[in-house]
This record gives sequence, structure tokens and C-alpha cells, in this order.
Amino acid sequence: MSAVPAAPLARVPPQLLLTAAAVSLQGGAALATTLFPSMGAPGVLALRMGFGALCLVLLGRAWRAVPSGRALRLVVAFGLVLGTMNLLFYLALERIPLGVTVALELLGPLGVAVAGSRSRRDLLWVALAVAGLAVLLGPTATGQADGLDPLGVLLALATGGAWAGYILLGSRLAHAVPGTAGLAWAMVVASCALVPLGVVTAGSALLEPAHLLAGLAIAVLSGVVPYSVELATLRRVGARAFGVMMSLEPAVAALAGLVVASQVPTLAAFVGIVLVVVASLGAVPGRSDAVDDLAPDATASAHQFGN
Repeated sequence: MSAVPAAPLARVPPQLLLTAAAVSLQGGAALATTLFPSMGAPGVLALRMGFGALCLVLLGRAWRAVPSGRALRLVVAFGLVLGTMNLLFYLALERIPLGVTVALELLGPLGVAVAGSRSRRDLLWVALAVAGLAVLLGPTATGQADGLDPLGVLLALATGGAWAGYILLGSRLAHAVPGTAGLAWAMVVASCALVPLGVVTAGSALLEPAHLLAGLAIAVLSGVVPYSVELATLRRVGARAFGVMMSLEPAVAALAGLVVASQVPTLAAFVGIVLVVVASLGAVPGRSDAVDDLAPDATASAHQFGN
């Protein structure tokens, strides 16, 4: 049994699945920013990852599929990348707006999309993405003379690198582990590192009822729903195609930041986000690229999990 039933999802177009996942993910991220003043990014992330791991283990009955051998190493690696990606993302959100953060980190999936390409046309999309990055880094993107916070920019770009690793490892995990068991144990691995960090930084604020309730909502919106849907999608499309499908994330993030956190993007920020999104859409691979050559054979890997 999985947290998100596989059969119904198999009948839904992957583009629609990832759009729904993006809305859920970025809505949860926008909600998380409203808690930063009271708990800080590590504290909010501790609740999100802790509750997310608990929900996935219980809903997916992950104890029925305990990883071992090669599969265990894959789960641990994915969990560490997942935890790193989320920590960098939340630390960036403390310093720069949500829409801009996601646009900057999108350069990671874009890199995955063009890495295996032999087409010179893709150089055009890379150049367009760089142009969008230049606009986002300019002072007019924030309305401030000194532009975006430099540390926030570096954290967002580092998140993009971790996001690329998430896509590549997630593709392997999706083919190696049935249902959401692999994701559940990976969330447990990430939580083992992030929950203690949140306890140290946020302290007793983590136990306030309002914070616990908000943390549970963020865990469902930004963890359980989108990650389950994304892994289900990775079973149907290749890593490159998946990277391109994530191109609408910045637009969704900007809208979520506006609605939930009252983050109004400037015209320059909007232009920069559009340039990055167009670059990602332009790098859509052909039909022959839809098969993920990086994923291991599912049949050969599945026997490494017990019931």
C-alpha cells in the first residue's frame, strides 16, 4: 500500500500531476515562511520533515518494505540529498523571496535537462536562463540598491545543485522501490539529521500547539503529497523530461508567495522568472529522450526489499 494510490495516478497525465505537486509544494513553502520569525528555518523544517516521515511511514506501511544491501545505500543517499536540499532551500527563503528562490534553484533541473543533449539549440536556452539569472540578481529585481542578499542567492543556487541530485537519485529510487516505502525511509534518514538541528535552534517553540498544527500542514503540503506524486511521475518519465516539467515551479512559487506571504514581485523579478521558465520549457527533450537511462532495472532491484 502506498500513501498515494498508484493506479489512479497512472491514468493522470504527468504534466497535470507535476502541476498539482507544484501547487501543493509551493503553497506549503509559502506557509513555512510565515513561521520563520518565531521558529527560524531549521525549526520549521524539523516539523515538516519529522511529520512528513511519520505520515509516510504510517500511511505507506513502510515497515513492510525495509531496505537492505544496495537499496539501503540508495535510500540513505537519497535521504541525505533530500535533507540537504530542503535545508538549503529554507535557509535561502529566510533571505530572498520564494519566487526568486525557486527560479534560481531551477537552474539545477535545467542542467539535468540539457546535460545529455547534443543539440546546439540547447545553448540558446542556457543563454536565456543566464539572462534571467542576471536580471534576478540586479538591484531592480528587489527594488533595493544592493539587490538580492548574496548569501541567499548562493544558498538558492546550491539548492539547485541538490535538486539535480534529487532528480537523478529519485529516478533510481522510484524504479527500485515499490510505492512510497523508499521515500518514507529516505524521509526518516533526513529527519534524523534535521530534527535535532531544529530542536537546538528553536527549542520549546516547536511544541506550541499552533506551531505543531502548522508544521503538520506544511509536512503534508510540502512533503507527503508532492514527493509521492513526483516519485510516481518519475516511474513514467525520464530524469531529463522530469527536469523540464518542473519549469513552472517559479511561477507557481511567485503566486504562492504573493497569496500566502504577501511577497509582491517587482517587474524585473517577474521578467527574470519568465526568462528562466521559458528557457526550461525550450529545453524539452524529444520523445526518444523520455526513457530514463539512469534508472536501474526495477525487477532486479525490487528483491532487495523484504515484506
